[in-house]
Amino acid sequence: MKSLTRVVAFGFIYLVFTSSNCSHWANEHEVVKLNVVQKNSSVFKNFLGINGFEWDLLGNINSSTDPNQVKVMQSFGAFRHYMDWERIEAHKGEYYFNPTHSGSFNYDAIYQACKENGIEVLDCMKGCPSWLLDTYPKDQRDVENVAAPFGSDHLNPASYIDQARAAFQYAARYGNNKNVDNALVYYEHSPYKDVVVKPIVGLGYVHYMECNNEVDRTWKGAKAHQSPQEYAANLSAFYDGDMGKLGKGVGVKSADPTMKVVMAGLAAPDTDYVVKMIEWCKQHRGYKPDGTVNLCFDVINYHYYNDDSKPGHDRTTGKAPELSLGGKYADDFVAMAKKYANNMDVWITEAGYDINPGSPQRAIKIGDKSPLITQADWILRSSLMYTRHGLKSAYYYMLDDAGSDQPGQYATCGFVDNGKKRPVADYFLQTKKLLGNYKYEQTISSDPMVDVYKNAAQKIYVIWVPDEVGRKAVYSLNLKGVALVKIHRLVVGADEMKTETAAVKNGKLPLEVDETPIFVEVN
Repeated sequence: MKSLTRVVAFGFIYLVFTSSNCSHWANEHEVVKLNVVQKNSSVFKNFLGINGFEWDLLGNINSSTDPNQVKVMQSFGAFRHYMDWERIEAHKGEYYFNPTHSGSFNYDAIYQACKENGIEVLDCMKGCPSWLLDTYPKDQRDVENVAAPFGSDHLNPASYIDQARAAFQYAARYGNNKNVDNALVYYEHSPYKDVVVKPIVGLGYVHYMECNNEVDRTWKGAKAHQSPQEYAANLSAFYDGDMGKLGKGVGVKSADPTMKVVMAGLAAPDTDYVVKMIEWCKQHRGYKPDGTVNLCFDVINYHYYNDDSKPGHDRTTGKAPELSLGGKYADDFVAMAKKYANNMDVWITEAGYDINPGSPQRAIKIGDKSPLITQADWILRSSLMYTRHGLKSAYYYMLDDAGSDQPGQYATCGFVDNGKKRPVADYFLQTKKLLGNYKYEQTISSDPMVDVYKNAAQKIYVIWVPDEVGRKAVYSLNLKGVALVKIHRLVVGADEMKTETAAVKNGKLPLEVDETPIFVEVN
């Protein structure tokens, strides 16, 4: 028989197991250190991101935003826009944003609404336009093909010049640089001689661009898969025109040096893929004056959906984040970034749970909590976990279901159902309002989990049971010198948490908690 004691020191949680049967233990006390960061410089709303499309803000009117859609989007701190390349370049060399020539969408309105509502935009420029796919044989045309003409050398950055030119045009319009050379910016000339049309630059709506999505995909064969070296070559063109070698008007940084380039979210959470990209940069891009590798990306990015899979065993269901491999993968990526990439920021841009009971990625019914409530609990706790493990941003898949009538994976991960928010969207909105501008400070208990967040002199304790069986626990919060606190509880179907004031007696606040986080605010 063994018992468990928690000790917290120097930003790490130490689990001390004491056993009365030493034949099963190397030592009487075995200490396991969990890799938990001491602080996180990123505000919590950055972990409340959502994946979606242009119509998620425009509704049925492509020329302007829909107020109801914008209100739904206010639940989130960030928006990863799945933007098909063809939208802005339906015809080679012609770039349109308001309206786009493919779909007639008003991108200006979308991004302006996001900026006005404090929602950070990550543009994920993905797929291939039809004019590029036309270079492929008919039986090999797939929108997710490598972003280069058929037969091109995927290890040569010049093969990706078309995509990099489109990235320049996008960054010129929506980035922060108001001094872009107008001669390099495409604009539709007016047929009237007395009308002067100037290109629009430096709107300041978008600060992050992602070069494609899941380029490590293996399920579509060589036409769609890129090796780490091939994708690094792709990124080098996308980033800065392969250090300017591809000429003017090519690459994101050539248009706006302040815009951050995010590498494509990897389908497999494989740190070795990124390390090989870095090695390619050493060989082909060299080093900066400060001695660091001249990398062609500013943010490391991967995808992972928390489930019960283990090495050698396929998943069968979704899993509470703390009981999955999610924390380990986050630790692996943060450690890799520290060792090889000068401590570069790491993001996760796809995660989530289905609610369909036929999916191997499903959230489960727990006691009297429906899968919808479990989905809400697990996704919010995923954000708390990723903050605690040192990531800098998290985005979830996705706003609407991909297909609610389908039992397969990822079809019912939505936060919204026919325009109505699910509990997870309610939880996000409420947490964003309360905790959005706070930063993770430390963890003082692992079961129940107690994370401490701070915003200047204000402090909030987030407390929950990290389990998936409906377990409850009593925790005594040490609040010496504090007389009163506010306790905030999440509410399904509401825009605000339920708040009560509680007195602290003798420096202790006893709390009964379960698997839904509660928030104790101390001023």
